[in-house]
Amino acid sequence: MSLQTTLSQTRVLWISFIATILLTIAFQVAVPVWDLILLDAIADPAEVRAALAAMSPEQHTIHAWVTATLDVAYPVAYGALFIGSGYRFYGRYGWLVALPAIVLVPVDLVEGVVQVLALTGIADWIDSKAYITPLKTGLFLVGIVTTIGGWVIWLVNRIRTG
Repeated sequence: MSLQTTLSQTRVLWISFIATILLTIAFQVAVPVWDLILLDAIADPAEVRAALAAMSPEQHTIHAWVTATLDVAYPVAYGALFIGSGYRFYGRYGWLVALPAIVLVPVDLVEGVVQVLALTGIADWIDSKAYITPLKTGLFLVGIVTTIGGWVIWLVNRIRTG
């Protein structure tokens, strides 16, 4: 069974949807509990460096762990949802609709590596976030729009056919 077939199965789509929702909630809990500034939302290298400077050593460690765990699972979950939805709902154009998400997952993971390296003081590749973060954000928005669009199309067709 191909990855395309697997990701577009109803069961897999539901699992990836639920995982995406749970991981989104986990981020919403982690941020206030540890008073984190999520570097994922910051593209400007100067702002990233200022955010890093404002964090305590404990926040650096916690943010690195959040990035290395939740922020690895998150692109896998939403990537499966976006890619599977593209294949499931857009027929022969599914590969084209899934393509932005196929690129998005490794882009998000690379951004995480850049952040963990900075948070742990191993390397400073923060300047790359000026390109990586906007690319990730744009691809993520495309994924959300095409996924919601696919589900709406499916729902409308299901209502019409009764």
